[in-house]
Amino acid sequence: MDIKTATALRRLRLVSAPEAVSFLLLLVCSVLKRTTDFNAVPVMGMVHGVLFILYVLFWADAWNRTKWGAKTAAFYFILSVLPTGGFFAERKLKREAENAVIASRARQEGIVSA
Repeated sequence: MDIKTATALRRLRLVSAPEAVSFLLLLVCSVLKRTTDFNAVPVMGMVHGVLFILYVLFWADAWNRTKWGAKTAAFYFILSVLPTGGFFAERKLKREAENAVIASRARQEGIVSA
């Protein structure tokens, strides 16, 4: 894995958890808006919107660089629209990056040929 691919995966991983948190906070704000006088939906909506757009941009970049299949790309996109999906995406991307580093080191040391 080259440095640009690793960077694309890292960016996607780093934005996935905050995007999930903002989605959950937006849901809480929506409930509070309906049940109380507290209305933070416009602010949280904007925050979540920016993070979601970043997630989609980083997802497209990661898909382009990693050459994921359609199923893998769809899986990561579907995780972005689920309230807690970003947490699962972050964990899976972290594991994927760690495995890529291990494989790269093994190739450098001549343990595995690829």
